[in-house]
Amino acid sequence: MPQLLSPLSSNVIEKIITVKDYLVSGQDFDLYHDEQWDMLLTYPIPDDLENYYKSTAYKPHHHQNTSLFDRLYNFIRKRNYAYKYRLLQQYHPKMQSVLDYGTATGEFLAYISKKTKRVSGVEPNKSARSIANKLLNNKVKVSIDDITGKYDVVTLWHVLEHVKDIDELIEKLKKKLSNNGVLVVAVPNFKSYDAQHYGASWAAYDVPRHLWHFSPLGIQKLFDKHDMKVMGQKPLYFDSFYVSLLSEQYKTGKKNLLKAFFTGLKSNWYARKTGQYSSLVYIIKAK
Repeated sequence: MPQLLSPLSSNVIEKIITVKDYLVSGQDFDLYHDEQWDMLLTYPIPDDLENYYKSTAYKPHHHQNTSLFDRLYNFIRKRNYAYKYRLLQQYHPKMQSVLDYGTATGEFLAYISKKTKRVSGVEPNKSARSIANKLLNNKVKVSIDDITGKYDVVTLWHVLEHVKDIDELIEKLKKKLSNNGVLVVAVPNFKSYDAQHYGASWAAYDVPRHLWHFSPLGIQKLFDKHDMKVMGQKPLYFDSFYVSLLSEQYKTGKKNLLKAFFTGLKSNWYARKTGQYSSLVYIIKAK
């Protein structure tokens, strides 16, 4: 099997699967398993990675409501706002300030801004940031280095898997937390039933935009390295259905709505016992 050195541990790691970029390029990328960290790594990482986001099909950076996927994605996203807010309140009842890293087009942060005193966002993508700033009166910056002050809650909703310098970012985010502050990280879980079911066609691999692929153990080990502790984890129930819908299309070329629905349902059902939901939200604090 092809091998390379892990950037996490400098251990030799092996390729376990080859997956395709279905969204933009059609190119193949390899996933390598770092057993020590229980994480998968995408290889190679393109030098022009930003070009792999330049597609109207990349939904986090665009406002669309024309296709079935668009409508489903927007429905799930809006339904999740209230769920996410309740989750933040549960782990920080006195929350007064929120920093959202990877704000995209800003709808979630706009929702939160009506319920908290102070919000800020970070979004590197220019077009998405422009849309967000129209909603948020220019409260979204291009870099974490442009953010001042500390925050009760810092959130990353399906963002950490995109970050090249993952250790550097975690340290910067940690410094933005107030006393008793909470870091909330949502990422796909490659140990879920739908990931195992679809294999190389699993839409949440989303290579090469997703550079890292996490398991619950991998998240625990990663943040322990930074003297932070995972205090709890919660599922994003809708993700299994949406990911299964995309995966069906990648695998068969057809939407297969019923098959996707039952696969998503089965994934959530199994996860009731295993905890391995399609996407998980981790609540993390400094030790």
